[in-house]
Amino acid sequence: MKLVFLGPPGAGKGTQAGKVAAHYGVPHISTGDMFRDAIGKGTPTGLKAKAFLDAGALVPDEVVIEMVAERLKGADCRKGYLLDGFPRTVEQAKALEDIIKAPDAVVNITVDDERLIGRLTGRRMCTGCKGTYHITRLKDPGVCPDCGAALIQREDDREETIKARLAVYHQKTSPLTRYYADKGTLCTVDGGQTPEAVREQIIAVLESRA
Repeated sequence: MKLVFLGPPGAGKGTQAGKVAAHYGVPHISTGDMFRDAIGKGTPTGLKAKAFLDAGALVPDEVVIEMVAERLKGADCRKGYLLDGFPRTVEQAKALEDIIKAPDAVVNITVDDERLIGRLTGRRMCTGCKGTYHITRLKDPGVCPDCGAALIQREDDREETIKARLAVYHQKTSPLTRYYADKGTLCTVDGGQTPEAVREQIIAVLESRA
């Protein structure tokens, strides 16, 4: 099972990807995981990426793609893999397919922007235990229910920042979803349901393609 998960910020993509990967017994690989793994192992690609990161620069597509290809050659990927949030553009998808076989299925978790903004702007992080909470489940939105420390809103959870991130996501990802739809591998799932219902729908869709 070779899978790619797509979804906007706040759609629950990472959580679902981890659960679905465990269900199928394949590694859940996010861009962050790949960077940490390659840099930690000191691979040639990891060292290239580290040079850009240390300089405060974005890692170029060609290096990221090389890193993905390197990671997918790992022994744990023999039975498949689940790529979380990569590729992000059509260009990346095409370049990746020049190196490895195209994915069996691409799961696109969709949530309307208004709901995403509500999810993300309502998040609060504890300054003490570093836990994450949502204001709709807090008696006091300024106090951590677990350790009593102050809760804060991260800069990237402010509404103007989220709207900008969503605009970039839609601009870059809309062509990518069309690209995979044309290939017949795109599966669209409603991410506005409960996490359990979303996971059940993802597995049902994937099983129907098996």
